[in-house]
Amino acid sequence: MKMFAVALAAGVLLAPMGATFANAQTVRSELREHPRILQAIREIEDAIAYMEAAPSNFGGHKVAAIAASREAVRQLRAAAEFRAEMDRR
Repeated sequence: MKMFAVALAAGVLLAPMGATFANAQTVRSELREHPRILQAIREIEDAIAYMEAAPSNFGGHKVAAIAASREAVRQLRAAAEFRAEMDRR
């Protein structure tokens, strides 16, 4: 009986992790279905890294450009998550 309770508790604790993993897989597959969005995310992330490492402040626009770029990545990922959710219905 004790072994059953331990197994049940482990299952309850690990179930959300499995759901998150399944959701991540679906979002990844959604991004594979839309390679231009995935490419945009990668290129924006590369531009962010470039701007962060650059010694120039780009005429005072560096901080705002990085923030806007991060928001663009968040929105592109949100779009993929939305499509993945629609596909699961």
